[in-house]
Amino acid sequence: MRKTLLMAFATALAAGPAQPADKTLTISVYGFNQDTFEELLYAPFEEICGCEIVVETGNSVERLAKIEANAADPVIDMAVISTHDALAASRKGLLQPIDVAKLSNYGKLYDFAKDPLGDNLAVGYTFYATSIVYRSDQVAIDSWGDLLSEDVAGFVAFPDITTTQAPISLYMLGKALGDDSPSMDAPISAIGDKSENFVTYYARSSQLAQLFQQEEVYAAPVGRFAWSRFAGSELPIAWATPSEGQTGGVNVMIMTKDNGNEELALEFMDYWLSTEVQTRLAEALVDSPANSEVVVSDEAAANLSYGADLVDSLNMLEPSVILDNREDWINTWNEKVIQ
Repeated sequence: MRKTLLMAFATALAAGPAQPADKTLTISVYGFNQDTFEELLYAPFEEICGCEIVVETGNSVERLAKIEANAADPVIDMAVISTHDALAASRKGLLQPIDVAKLSNYGKLYDFAKDPLGDNLAVGYTFYATSIVYRSDQVAIDSWGDLLSEDVAGFVAFPDITTTQAPISLYMLGKALGDDSPSMDAPISAIGDKSENFVTYYARSSQLAQLFQQEEVYAAPVGRFAWSRFAGSELPIAWATPSEGQTGGVNVMIMTKDNGNEELALEFMDYWLSTEVQTRLAEALVDSPANSEVVVSDEAAANLSYGADLVDSLNMLEPSVILDNREDWINTWNEKVIQ
């Protein structure tokens, strides 16, 4: 059993030139699928480089707070977070540029993943599409605007405004309403006006999957990373291709400023971005690959956000739009939806 640190468990390490046995890389990651990451990413890298990875998990707020609290003497070397959370960290001076010249796999990445924040402050390692899941035997979903239709009234769930799925779902609903302004006033007002349509504003995809199983929800926006929760159901649940298109998001790697462990962090990042590792993680349905050279089985592709055509079609919000407007969205939501 590896040693643990806080809520996380310790795991393996990175590839590249051999390192001293006492060399340690501390990373901050999302808490899901950690057993699979241990098997497919951490342990193989540790075996290659002869060093140790200490893994810390938690929600984004907790993990960013720890990075900020220890800015003068970093205890986290690198982290993986959303683009808008990475932008928030960069604005606080917590990040340093990533030397992409030392990432041999950098050129294999889709363009959206190469420099999503500018100044090489982040590198994308995975992405996801977001659309609407729905009960195909009960309703038809051809537009994001169908979430407001009388056909689904009383059987719709929507992500809570504090989740990462809410802003991008509101953006697409706004497009369907003919108003995709950054204020999100039109889609938020429409949800408030049609409050009888909505069963709940969910915080977790696991909660949403349970509501589908209980037949309390027939339609809801959700990220593709959670699709496996629905695809295995005995109920006829489908993934919509709305006329306005799909949206989505990117998760990125960041390097904390002056952590003193930059070379080992770069080796680990490069390993994670490699075709071999990205293929393993994709086939395990853990992450959709940001490496454009990854080829997966048809079965895996059906459960991932995968391929250049999909990448080119996604309607993504700029991280600055999310970060600069988030507080106003919450206030408008509380005023017009949570009454």
